[in-house]
Amino acid sequence: MFTGIISDIGTIERVADGPAGRELRVRSAYVGLSAGESIALDGVCLTVREHGEGWFTVAAVVTTRERTELGAWGPGTRVNLERALRAGDRLGGHLVQGHVDDTGTVVAARTEGDARLVDIRLPRELAELVVPHGSIALDGVSLTVNDMPAVDVVQVSLIEYTLRHTTLGDLTPGRRVHVEADVIGKYVQRLVAPYLAAVR
Repeated sequence: MFTGIISDIGTIERVADGPAGRELRVRSAYVGLSAGESIALDGVCLTVREHGEGWFTVAAVVTTRERTELGAWGPGTRVNLERALRAGDRLGGHLVQGHVDDTGTVVAARTEGDARLVDIRLPRELAELVVPHGSIALDGVSLTVNDMPAVDVVQVSLIEYTLRHTTLGDLTPGRRVHVEADVIGKYVQRLVAPYLAAVR
C-alpha cells in the first residue's frame, strides 16, 4: 500500500530480460532497502530483488508490462519512486495500491498563473471511476481531480512543489501516463453493478 507521495526520483540504469522477467536496475537515493520489500515505480508496485549503495533492482513480468509503459523504459528514463507505507506513517495523499489500471494520454498541458493544468484522456471504463475533486494517481503521484472537461478527460492542477519533486513537469501532449483510480470508486462500482443491470 502506498500514499502517492513521491519520495525520490530514480533513474533507470540498465534493462535486461531474464528468468524473472524484464529486470531493471534503478539509481536511487534510498538507503536501508531490504530484498523483498515493495517499491512503486511510476505507480507500479514492484519487488526489490537486489540492492546496494545508491541502487536497487526489480523485475516485471509480462502481465505488468502489458498494462503499463514499463516495457518502453530504457537507460536514462526517470521514474517517480515511493516506498511502501508503514503502520503509523502519515497518509498525506490517498490510499494507492500500486496496481495500475490502465494508461491515459496527455491531450493538453498549459500554465495558468501559478498552476500547471494537464488534461488526460482515459479509457471510457476508467473515466467512469473518476469524479471531480476526487483522488487519482498519475505515474504514482496522488492528485486531486480539478475538472472533467469531457466524459473521458480528466484535468489535474499541478502545484510548483509537485513539478519540482516528481516527473509530472515533463508531461506534454501525446505522453502516456499510468493511471490508478481511487479504490473506493472501484468497490462502489462493483457493488451497484447488479442493481444497475436490473433496471436496464
